[in-house]
Amino acid sequence: MGIFSNIMAKLGFGNTNEEAVANVAATAAAPEATAAIEPISVVDVVAKLEGMAAASAEKLNWKTSIVDLLKLLGLDSSLTARKELASELACPADKMADSAQMNMWLHKTVLQKLAANGGNIPKELL
Repeated sequence: MGIFSNIMAKLGFGNTNEEAVANVAATAAAPEATAAIEPISVVDVVAKLEGMAAASAEKLNWKTSIVDLLKLLGLDSSLTARKELASELACPADKMADSAQMNMWLHKTVLQKLAANGGNIPKELL
């Protein structure tokens, strides 16, 4: 599993009610009970991250820093890990050569990709 997949997993992406639907079907419940359970299609990324930040003893500026975002999610924020994430997300070579530019590109790209995968992220963060 890649680093971006880990980010998505930490934020609850892909956690649908498929298991609940399977359990209802397995117990031969009425069809209308199965139809009432719908998968979650939108993840409120900001609410989740703000909740994590409020619970964190460390003051992390996840809205502008990829390092702080990764720390908040409990993921490796080292330069090596960030370079791996940048490679995974196809960061341009010129940005990879400058860690500050790579970090800015990474932060923006991670938020954009979360939004593209069903994350509810305000435009001002994109």
